[in-house]
Amino acid sequence: MSCKVGMVSLGCAKNMVNSEQMLWKLQEAGFDITGSVEDAEAVIINTCGFIESAKTEAIENILEYAELKKAGRLKKIIVAGCLSERYKNEIMEEMPEVDGLVGCGSFDEIAEALAEVLNGERVSRFGDIDAPVSETERIVTSGPGWAYLRIAEGCDNRCAYCVIPGLRGKYRSRPMENVLKEAGALAAMGAREIIVIAQDITRYGLDLYGERKLYELILKLCHIEGVKWIRLHYLYPDEIDDRLIDVIASEEKVLKYLDIPIQHINDGILKRMNRRGTGREIRALFKKLRDKIPGLVLRTSIITGLPGEGEAEFEELSDFLREAKIERAGVFAYSPEEGTPAAEMDDRPDRETAEHRAELLVDIQSRVIDEFNEKRIGTVTEVIVEGYDEYAECMFGRSFADSPDVDGKVFFEGEAEPGEFVRVRITGTLDGDLTGEVEE
Repeated sequence: MSCKVGMVSLGCAKNMVNSEQMLWKLQEAGFDITGSVEDAEAVIINTCGFIESAKTEAIENILEYAELKKAGRLKKIIVAGCLSERYKNEIMEEMPEVDGLVGCGSFDEIAEALAEVLNGERVSRFGDIDAPVSETERIVTSGPGWAYLRIAEGCDNRCAYCVIPGLRGKYRSRPMENVLKEAGALAAMGAREIIVIAQDITRYGLDLYGERKLYELILKLCHIEGVKWIRLHYLYPDEIDDRLIDVIASEEKVLKYLDIPIQHINDGILKRMNRRGTGREIRALFKKLRDKIPGLVLRTSIITGLPGEGEAEFEELSDFLREAKIERAGVFAYSPEEGTPAAEMDDRPDRETAEHRAELLVDIQSRVIDEFNEKRIGTVTEVIVEGYDEYAECMFGRSFADSPDVDGKVFFEGEAEPGEFVRVRITGTLDGDLTGEVEE
């Protein structure tokens, strides 16, 4: 059945991998994939449903394409992913413009779902979210020169504020041989930076092999020809052991950049969040990491306005960020999500207070980032080239300290091709980004 299909991928990197797998399935079934959704006859909207802002973004996208459908510029709309999984009944009842829903356990059924909606049916497909991780191939849409490598799906941490286990299922590691095979294929396609992702990569292997195997996986990834950088995303603090630290410190290909979401530092708040470990243990971990991995750049996530967070708890968090000087931090105001234990807790600061506290932490972090960037002026850093910026009229890319979409850029003068690596001498800063020139 001939049909031009476009994909809108919202949310996290893990969702992007699912979008890429769906594109593969659609192409395999004979559908015509278009990179411009404006030209599409059917659109798949792969949604996030994690927090209020993500839900709002997803709904706005659905309504936007619903208007195109009303105007006759679009035939069919399928909503996939976390929002579908979370609100399957509400979407079907309240959004008649949506022709089909595909849940997080049914990404591999996207071609069949599209064929059915093109046949005039209204489709609802929701498979087992605890099933083994799909090994479907992908049409890689990131890059050039880099790609995500998802090593597990789901989560077993059960943080009190989080809906992920109910949307993505229990933690399931992919077999190591499958992960390595995919990494080799990505490298053969030109991906020189591999970004290892999962909801919690430190737990990798525990369900399959009875022990944590991330250290072993990293060692084997380092032997794949063509891979130059390995970036690690989402490490749970209390599962980072000395063996893993030693591998990160000693392996040249592993970037000295670690994403370790801590969410808070106050013991009472951490306990209410059902997070394992204490503020003291987090401080000790960060000190150990800095001591053992010279030049380490840390990224974390922080939530303000959680139930029980008074002025004293917030001040402890603020003081910690000033002292720890974490180079990268995403700060979010708490969003109470229905169905989570935290949503039922009392003593929650109001929304305005939570957002104001988030703004104050962003100000602290801005000063930390400015200080970090100032220290880099005059140094030479390796940069993976991403493209040419028309507005800045120069090339841009990322250093080891910058992950795609969440961190800054390096804008530089000189000749370079997207996907290659160049050495750039840093000469200045620009609104949190760096500027420089290619070192001949």
